Amino acid sequence: MVSATSASGTSGRAGGSSRGWAATGTVTAIDAIARRMRRIRIEGEGVSGLAWSPGQHVRVHVTDMRDPRNWLRPRDMLRTYSVWAYDGGLELCVLDHDEDGVGPGARWARDLATGQQVTFSKPQGSFTLRADARYHVFAGDETAAVAFGPMLRALPPEAAAYGAIEVDTAGDRLPLAREVQWLYREGASAASSVSLMRGLAALELPDQPGVAYLAGEARTIQMLRQHLVSDRGWPRQAVVTKPFWVPGRRGLD
Repeated sequence: MVSATSASGTSGRAGGSSRGWAATGTVTAIDAIARRMRRIRIEGEGVSGLAWSPGQHVRVHVTDMRDPRNWLRPRDMLRTYSVWAYDGGLELCVLDHDEDGVGPGARWARDLATGQQVTFSKPQGSFTLRADARYHVFAGDETAAVAFGPMLRALPPEAAAYGAIEVDTAGDRLPLAREVQWLYREGASAASSVSLMRGLAALELPDQPGVAYLAGEARTIQMLRQHLVSDRGWPRQAVVTKPFWVPGRRGLD
C-alpha cells in the first residue's frame, strides 16, 4: 500500500505547485471528523485541476525530504491515504493511532498545522466504483470507511448499496451518504475480524451477485472475500479488494 520510492519531483514553492509525479499545497483547515480521525484540507495552485476518481489514494511525504537523516529510513518517508473529498481542494482523513502504535504518518498528522505545505502524489489506484454493477456492497474497517465515503457519495440515487463497516466505538463513525450496518469492536483487535465477517454474512443481498468492495486489514479482507466466493457463490472478479494495513508491518499506518 505504501511506497518509499518516487520521492523526487517535489517543489517548495509557496502557495502550492505541481511538477513530475508530485503536487504541493498548503494546509488550510484541520478538524476532527471522528473520535480518532483528523480531516486535513490542502489547497493551492498545484492542488487545483487534479484528475481524481472516488476511492483513489495519494502518497504523502510525511518526513522532511530535505533532511538527509530521513533518507536512512526510506520506508518512513511516505504514507498512503485515501482521498476523502476533492473539489479543487484535497481532503484527507488520517487515523490517530494509540500511543504505542504511533508511526510517522500519525506523528505527521498530529504535528501538522494550518499554513504548512504538504507534498503528495497525484491521485492514483484502481479501487474505484464499477459503473456496470447490479448493486454495490462495501465492507471494511475505519481505514476502509475513508475510501468508501466518496464512493458512496458518487453513486447515482437509483443505485442500490449495502454495507458493513466495523469501528472501535460509535464515536469512530464517519459521515456517509448511505445507510450501512455499523459494527463496534469495543477494544477488540481489528485483525482477522470474525465479527466483521459475520456482519457481512448477515446482509440480506439480492440473489444475483453485484460488486463488492473490501478494504482494511489484509487477513480480514481474505475472510470476507472467501465468504462471498465460497458461501454466496460470487465470481472472484466481482470482488474488489484493497488491503490497507497488516498488524506489526511498518509502512502501513
